[in-house]
Amino acid sequence: NIVAKVKAGTFLADCLIIRALKWIARKTKACFRYVKSHMSLTQKGVWAYICITIVEIIFVAILAAGSMRGLLWVVIYIVLKWLCIVGIVAYFIQTQELYKCAKEMAEGNLDRKADTSKMFWVFRAHGEHLNQISDGMSKAVEARMKSEHLKTELITNVSHDIKTPLTSIINYVDLLQKDDMDEKTRQKYIEVLSRQSARLKKLIEDLVEASKASTGNIQINWAEIDANMLLEQAVAEYEDKLANAGLKVVFTRSEVPAVIRADGQHLWRVFDNLLNNIYKYAQAGSRVYLNVEHDGQDVRIIFRNMSAFPLEMSPEELEERFTRGDKSRHMEGNGLGLSIAKSLTELQNGDMQIVTDGDLFKVVITLPETE
Repeated sequence: NIVAKVKAGTFLADCLIIRALKWIARKTKACFRYVKSHMSLTQKGVWAYICITIVEIIFVAILAAGSMRGLLWVVIYIVLKWLCIVGIVAYFIQTQELYKCAKEMAEGNLDRKADTSKMFWVFRAHGEHLNQISDGMSKAVEARMKSEHLKTELITNVSHDIKTPLTSIINYVDLLQKDDMDEKTRQKYIEVLSRQSARLKKLIEDLVEASKASTGNIQINWAEIDANMLLEQAVAEYEDKLANAGLKVVFTRSEVPAVIRADGQHLWRVFDNLLNNIYKYAQAGSRVYLNVEHDGQDVRIIFRNMSAFPLEMSPEELEERFTRGDKSRHMEGNGLGLSIAKSLTELQNGDMQIVTDGDLFKVVITLPETE
């Protein structure tokens, strides 16, 4: 029978041992497939370790059979294995948490945080790094969305602020081309054209300067400047305009000369923009407080006034380009003054902070004092 099966080539296929081994192989593959699809990384590792441990215990028991010392070694071996399995379970649990966190972050869930409360050693550090990456990515996405939103608003506001004076210029030019017009009306229209042309020119100049200031493409001519004197000169330029607006200036100089290293022309432009902002938006009949202070290291120049319009936005929003405190646009302006002032201040190694409290509007410019 065996010879016949060998000659027919069916001996191995009909052998019971071979059949049993094939059955075991199929069941083993099915088991691995089930484990792969239904068990977590921690469970796989634990079961693999248990299987290896069982095999090792069997061999150790066989080798130590019939000896009390051998039995003692078996007990010690089992205890050590138990400690090892506790460590391995902890390892796989932490690894699984880090794996899930990284996987969900890669799929776009930037709010996913790794639970590092029960982690230790390098796993805790790795989990904290993943959390920092998540925070950084969330901030980057938020900043990108804000940037896109600002770009859209920028285009809208530029279009509006350019279109308004341009439309007036076109309309009044058409009116001036008519023959049946008296000289008084003609002069009135010419004054409107002059005013709207100046407004359009100012807007374009501010756009160019805002672009240069934000990119740092401006030459800085450093010099030692007394902040008291420069601010006093700027206030003198606006004295009549502020008085006509019903604003009383209270100017407090520093006790000693507050000498700073800055560009006189650009710092003058900062003061000019802030005083112009006060002239347009301060409450008529109120006081405007201007202070120059220094603490031996920095010089602070403070502008304070009461706003005529409700301040319905944060200081950060007020610093953005084309943002105006007067949302109803009762006053002329392009919303670039504060943005330009902040950029020019930063180019001179200074800092400009806006503080709002109810109707109080406050700007604090900090510049390093000359050593």
